[in-house]
Amino acid sequence: MGKIIEEVAISRGHAVDVKIDLNNLHDFNREVFSAIDVTIEFTGPHTAFDNVMKCLEINMPVVCGSTGWLERLPEIENRCANNNGSFLYASNFSVGVNIFFEINKYLARLMSNQPQYEIDIREIHHTQKKDAPSGTAITLAEQVIKNIPRKDNWVNKQSISSNELAIVSERTDPYPGWHEVNYHSDIDEIKIVHNALNRNGFALGAVLAAEFIHGKKGIFTMKDVLGFGN
Repeated sequence: MGKIIEEVAISRGHAVDVKIDLNNLHDFNREVFSAIDVTIEFTGPHTAFDNVMKCLEINMPVVCGSTGWLERLPEIENRCANNNGSFLYASNFSVGVNIFFEINKYLARLMSNQPQYEIDIREIHHTQKKDAPSGTAITLAEQVIKNIPRKDNWVNKQSISSNELAIVSERTDPYPGWHEVNYHSDIDEIKIVHNALNRNGFALGAVLAAEFIHGKKGIFTMKDVLGFGN
């Protein structure tokens, strides 16, 4: 992802002056970052929290797309607010996926009074993805739960309880990302699908988010970037 983000950023006229990995962690400091406008954090669930927190501590606007660590998101939001910082998180930066999120919410509202339909979510990613279910699948599940009262929690397996929303995760190469929300009854099936053909959409969205957050203070999402409102 980092290489693709760099390519997209340069194609849009930006310079990528600092890149941090395991070989140059000593460069992750206020002095090196003093000439940087925005950071983009795409690592993994075990390092994302510390990376974002450090960016906020050195007053660096940060866009984060790492998933699998969101139990600590409130700490990040509190630090951002207390430091008058700039933070934007998305479980998925793809413009198409964020449109898919809006469709998912609308469909869930339509189906809220249709108990004859069971619901499940399926997600497929490449074998190098470190977390399951994906952050995108969790966002989809949380949107369904918010709009359909008979579902009150999600599980990452086939559901055996009527109140559970099943998320089924598969890891198969070379899938960049497949997400499917399925409503099925004894007589028919309604399904919405987003299939990422490559990772370029994620990278473009991350760069758009960085462009959006530049010069702003506060906590933002891709809804702000895309002007979707509430």
